[in-house]
Amino acid sequence: MTDRIADISARIDGIRQLGAVVNAMRGIAAARAQQARGQIGAVDVYAATIAAAIGSALALLPTDHPGEAGRSRHPALVVFCAEQGFAGTFSERVLDSVRADLAGSELFLIGTRGAAIAAERGITAVWQSALPSHSPGVPKLADRIAEALYQRIATGEIDRLDAIFSLWAPGSSIRVERNRLFPLDVTNFARAGGGNPPLLNLAPEALLGELTADYLHAQLCHAALHTFAAENQARMEAMASAHTQIDRQLAALRTQQRQVRQEEITAEIIELAAGETASRASARVR
Repeated sequence: MTDRIADISARIDGIRQLGAVVNAMRGIAAARAQQARGQIGAVDVYAATIAAAIGSALALLPTDHPGEAGRSRHPALVVFCAEQGFAGTFSERVLDSVRADLAGSELFLIGTRGAAIAAERGITAVWQSALPSHSPGVPKLADRIAEALYQRIATGEIDRLDAIFSLWAPGSSIRVERNRLFPLDVTNFARAGGGNPPLLNLAPEALLGELTADYLHAQLCHAALHTFAAENQARMEAMASAHTQIDRQLAALRTQQRQVRQEEITAEIIELAAGETASRASARVR
């Protein structure tokens, strides 16, 4: 009986240690998600500023400047998945959302955990990279993605590009978003009208090209930061669920421990009573 109590006590200690790890992971995920959300606002302001500049540059071009191209023959996808585990089905949802497009599109896959799941499904990426472990590393990741994309865009291997990423908003669940990155659809930018034209030291076409590159970089940062925040939000939810399960197991083990102790006490009382009865019977025989 004593060995059984010791075994239960050891299991309780082990689960408590697991609970401490879960709480630590939950706290780290919360801090990282909060940091990324603060940076998303800055990136969105930056992208909006570039969008306004693109509108001003478009006003300097002929009104018949072409907008988004027609049917694509060489599409590509930049898919942002989870970097680490313990985030539920985060990566699976993202990959499921692009299942119908994978056969005819080049895949640029971001996230180590997502790459492992893609490999299990037989999905091959032409280029892949890890998601930074901290959000300040996102701009450098966007630089690497853009460089890989430009190489293929320049050779005509890509004529359309979409970004697939996860987004979390307060009061709602995580959802998968899809944004067109290339070609730039100029109809989405309001042409600046009236007032004095801006002073330029570049031709309007060259200026528009530079602004488009900056806008693409901003959109890649936007997608990566949202993915970073959403992944950590998913990890927080997974750790909250694990913590609930740990509490249930601890409660069950404590109940079992009390029952075993009660059984041990009862057995000792019965043993003492039996010994007392036997002692009295022996005294009467004498």
